[in-house]
Amino acid sequence: MILYATNCLPQFNFAVMIQFFAKYKTFAIVFFILSVIIISIIYTLLKPKETLPVFQPDMVNTELVDSTVQNVRKYHTIGDFKLINQNGDTITQDFYKDKIYVADFFFTTCLSICPIMTDHMLKIQEELKNQPDVLLLSHTVFPKTDSVPVLKKYAEEKGVNDKKWNLVTGNKKHIYELARKSYLASKTNGDGGPYDMIHTENFVLVDKKKRIRGFYDGTDEEAINKLLHDIKVLKTEYTN
Repeated sequence: MILYATNCLPQFNFAVMIQFFAKYKTFAIVFFILSVIIISIIYTLLKPKETLPVFQPDMVNTELVDSTVQNVRKYHTIGDFKLINQNGDTITQDFYKDKIYVADFFFTTCLSICPIMTDHMLKIQEELKNQPDVLLLSHTVFPKTDSVPVLKKYAEEKGVNDKKWNLVTGNKKHIYELARKSYLASKTNGDGGPYDMIHTENFVLVDKKKRIRGFYDGTDEEAINKLLHDIKVLKTEYTN
């Protein structure tokens, strides 16, 4: 009798367990789902919100900033501009009103860093092709040779999307003032002769309020991935 009772005990317990789980199956599933939701909410509340800094001139290497703005600590924005793009259209700050954009400086005959930078701009263009609130702006630093037809040919060869990316030329002094006083990205003011030119690898991220939110090495693929990430972070400022 003892052997019989001992052999039957596991079978009895197993049957009870099956009945228990069958009875409370729905409750267990609901409890598990609620636990996951609660844990996710707690994690979200405790996780610090990622934000981007707002760069001011006094936060940037003084070599890249015009002396007239080096000590500015707040309220710095990109100044007004008037330039001509690859299609001969006049491009002003109004084109970028309420837009996020990435700006850089290049010239079409550059054989060193510019081809790499252009390839990375093309990557950004492709990644953001379906995001009309993010645009690109490339300034030639050699306007004497980079005329509208030259920029147009360059744009066509590279696959530039005219609706998303402006390659602009214009008055050299105006471009260099933008580089040093607005984008904080040039070691020269361009008055040292025809071949005194900006040669910066910086990509500059500008928000919808015309403020600088990041600098990135346009020759470094990891920096470009960081830029794409930061654009997502920046966009959350306007969706929350």
